[in-house]
Amino acid sequence: MTGKTILLADDDTGIRTVLTQALTRAGYEVRSTGMAMSLWRMVAEGEGDLVITDVVLPDENIFEILPRIKKARPQLPVIVMSAKNTIMTAITAADRGAYEYLPKPFDLKEMLNTVEKGLEQAERDAASSKSTIQPKALDEDLPLVGRSPAMQDIYRVIARMTQTDLTVTIIGESGTGKELVARALHDYSKRKMAPFVAINMAAIPRELIESELFGHEKGAFTGAAARYAGRFEQARGGTLFLDEIGDMPMEAQTRLLRVLQEGEFTSVGGTKAHKTDVRIIAATHRDLKQLISDGLFREDLFFRLNVVPLRLPPLRERLDDIEDLVHHFLANTQKMGLPQKSFSTAAIERLKQHRWPGNVRELENLVQRLVAIQADEEVSEQVVDTELSLHPTQLSIDHHLDDGPIDLGLAVENYLTDYFASFGNSLPPSGIYSRIIHEVERPLISSALAACNGNQIKAAELLGINRNTLRTRIKDLGLTVVRNNNIQ
Repeated sequence: MTGKTILLADDDTGIRTVLTQALTRAGYEVRSTGMAMSLWRMVAEGEGDLVITDVVLPDENIFEILPRIKKARPQLPVIVMSAKNTIMTAITAADRGAYEYLPKPFDLKEMLNTVEKGLEQAERDAASSKSTIQPKALDEDLPLVGRSPAMQDIYRVIARMTQTDLTVTIIGESGTGKELVARALHDYSKRKMAPFVAINMAAIPRELIESELFGHEKGAFTGAAARYAGRFEQARGGTLFLDEIGDMPMEAQTRLLRVLQEGEFTSVGGTKAHKTDVRIIAATHRDLKQLISDGLFREDLFFRLNVVPLRLPPLRERLDDIEDLVHHFLANTQKMGLPQKSFSTAAIERLKQHRWPGNVRELENLVQRLVAIQADEEVSEQVVDTELSLHPTQLSIDHHLDDGPIDLGLAVENYLTDYFASFGNSLPPSGIYSRIIHEVERPLISSALAACNGNQIKAAELLGINRNTLRTRIKDLGLTVVRNNNIQ
């Protein structure tokens, strides 16, 4: 790709110098400017094989002229740089037709690799004409907050995926914002005017999952007094978000796989096939590959869903984002009618020392609580320290390995809170006691058997129950006992 000409626009002479030297050493010719209009003039005159430009230039924001550049020269790759490293910058860059977005400060090696790939893509596209991407108004109320390198990687993936209908699987601990990412993928996609429908696999009774997904006909089963349109039908033309997909029972996985393969579904008790027109986004906090190894998740369904994997980092891996997140949550509390507050610098530093097992959701709850109960206008380090000590939160697996066993009571309480919340203002179906006990008993017995290498006598002793009782529960729960790598 040497011998190509790069157009470089940035009002920072230092950045222009560094990039010019690096690109020249790589064999490119460089023409640089500090003004948007000079860049436009060079593009309009047919100069350059690729553009590298900052967003904010003294005479004009590059996003205002980028559609003109793409209309005049559709195959010209444009790499956008910005120090305003938010998700909206990444989405706007993709929306205006940029080839790539790189946050400042950028890695020089990554920049050169991006230039090379951009030029290769331009050569592949040279024979075909691309449609112009028209700009659209974007909501400045950011769906995701943070400028850390980890979040920048996520923004770039989201920006690319909003331009496609590819299936995305979001992996992340509870409280990291998986549904926010899913909503961003929908809200900035071509499906944004159609419904976004979410269903939490962990919050729906196993026997009702197929009905919830695919709907049922009147009289299909006891209690089906009327036809029900399932989530696939409700989301027609839009996005279906399958949250906690790792908790989907095997029989429902088989049905879902068939729907994804054939592109149509039949409601429970129905005979008419309905075509699907939804984009699937899945999410889980569990290790799907481990579930596959354990025989609890279908490998073929995994490959159908995991077209584009997107890992959300826990808050402890992006502590530099805490200050931005706090300011964002403080602004939200004002919209809720709570008084204006601020956090001292020392208070922010104290927040960065916490491990945040509950992730961003835990931080948001803490900010709301402190704004509501504290009389002082500024939240101090002492107040934050006291509050974190008074309200210990559910520990993540990562955390309890270092600091002791997980608080099971809190974990169950958090699960049940989310379960009831998933039904909005309605109540869940009756019989919740037996369903919850069943869901807890299954992994408890399975884990005990695994810990005892399948020895049922030892497992019964570990559980504190009679061996015959254990054998009955294994049969009733449909568990498979593995001992010395042999199924029994």
